Amino acid sequence: MPNLLRKFSMRMLRKMKFLPPKIYAHFLYEHYTGKKLNLENPQEFNEKIQWLKVFYHPKILNQLVDKYAVREYVEEKIGPQYLNEMYGIYNSPEEVNFDKLPNKFVIKATHASSYNLIVTDKGNLNISKTKKLFKKWLGKSQYYRTGQEWAYKDVQPRLLAEKFLKEDGQDSLIDYKYYCFSGKAKLLEVHLDRAQKHKRGFYDLEFNKLPYRYVSVEKSISTELEKPSNFEEMLKLSEVLAANFPFVRVDFYSIKGKSVFGELTFYPSDGRKDLHPDKYNKIMGDWITLPKLEKGQKEITEI
Repeated sequence: MPNLLRKFSMRMLRKMKFLPPKIYAHFLYEHYTGKKLNLENPQEFNEKIQWLKVFYHPKILNQLVDKYAVREYVEEKIGPQYLNEMYGIYNSPEEVNFDKLPNKFVIKATHASSYNLIVTDKGNLNISKTKKLFKKWLGKSQYYRTGQEWAYKDVQPRLLAEKFLKEDGQDSLIDYKYYCFSGKAKLLEVHLDRAQKHKRGFYDLEFNKLPYRYVSVEKSISTELEKPSNFEEMLKLSEVLAANFPFVRVDFYSIKGKSVFGELTFYPSDGRKDLHPDKYNKIMGDWITLPKLEKGQKEITEI
């Protein structure tokens, strides 16, 4: 009974997203992992992700999670040739001129994750419903929508239209997500078949499958994958973009051997999903070297 009561309490408390981050992080973490959060001495990967949300606040993070503003950073660090073609940036649904967009395109919210509209035939698009969807997106805050992901707190809600990308022989793009620790990639996560049966898997830097997961076995990649020809290039580019940060995940697509930047993620899965087997949570946690809070310092604002 005490355990059931505590689970119920955590379920209720994690909905109180108005609470101070240092308090709220404990409820969020315990609700999803079943473990108590130690912000004083975090050890596991997701514990350290929660620490970064609460204490690591360099202003540049607001730019880097903004799907439009990050383009300037990418252009400066590795060059414009790695950016997807952009058709427009809009502050409101009314600004989107669908007549000027090609038959296939993608529109995404700049200030949040998973707000993506993929259009493969503009003729089948219901413009009225689409504008209502965009209005809904722009009214949401990623910070309060998830688990107080600090980097999103001050991002301006906008809509970004980009070129529709497709790899030959694939129904949807393959994501190559490089996990970088203090500027060095240690592993990557691959996402397959987002449009159909979304599957994921972790791989080492030789592209060998790793023996852990955070999704069910059914949702894990079980087939052999061919290493992309530009694998090493994506790895090196990821490390350039990740330099100076304790942790960041750098996402790329490979389109006919061409590397295309996706996004930067500082809080994978909001620091909610533990790895299985459990021992890998500590192993990955050891790879994050957290910056030190000086005595009396409430947050870190410099990289």
